Amino acid sequence: MGTLRLLVIAFTLAAMTALLAPLQILAIRRGWPLARRLPFLWHRVAARVIGLRLHLSGAPAEGRPLLLVANHQSWADIVALGAVMPLSFIAKSEVAGWPVFGLLAKLQRTTFVAREARGRTGEQADAIGERLSAGDAMVLFAEGTTSDGNRVLPFKTALFGAAQASLKRSGTEAVLVQPVSIAYTKVNGIAMGRYDRPLAAWPGDVELAPHLLAFLREGAVDAEIRFGEPIRFDAASDRKAVARRCESVVSALLSRSLRGGGEAAP
Repeated sequence: MGTLRLLVIAFTLAAMTALLAPLQILAIRRGWPLARRLPFLWHRVAARVIGLRLHLSGAPAEGRPLLLVANHQSWADIVALGAVMPLSFIAKSEVAGWPVFGLLAKLQRTTFVAREARGRTGEQADAIGERLSAGDAMVLFAEGTTSDGNRVLPFKTALFGAAQASLKRSGTEAVLVQPVSIAYTKVNGIAMGRYDRPLAAWPGDVELAPHLLAFLREGAVDAEIRFGEPIRFDAASDRKAVARRCESVVSALLSRSLRGGGEAAP
């Protein structure tokens, strides 16, 4: 049964990608608004097909420019957030060269950054700021790597400079920076404990293929996404202070999800 399920998932996602990719490439080249909507449609279908059941607390901010700052555990975070609203991601440059995932990231209009290239931080922040100024909601996984899903790792502050770059480019008074937490809470209706969470979490030292197959074989994984209150980032804001505040809020939101109750923290 597990093998049949994997074949159905693979066929469905491959067929959907083959159908939508040519239109998405054209939309990107022509600058059509459709380029934002098609990846959203893809993720909505993908989440349903792979059995990723989403539960939302709070809501994405409606204002723009908007930078979403989230914790990061797995490739599944991309599908989970991508199925909530039209958005694009900020990813490490290596992802662009990954088989399949690299292609999908490019079709998603991902902005790739070399996190180790400190001399290019300003340039990369400017590129993200340009996207924010154009009205794209961008997702920053501020830990800079994937965690085990039980806690939030320290946030890297460098790319919060994208909010400053967007202020300069757009001429707006403020950018909205919204903390978001993602937690994987149940598998097949049964609560996931601390030692079960590696099913969903993908730390960097774990092989991707076995992890991906194990996740897809389960059939139903619940993910809880909590949106905190947006933080107004203006010309007087300090990016390091905003990063610390986002880290604190995301950590609190994640804890509430893993405890299984309560409303999202403000």
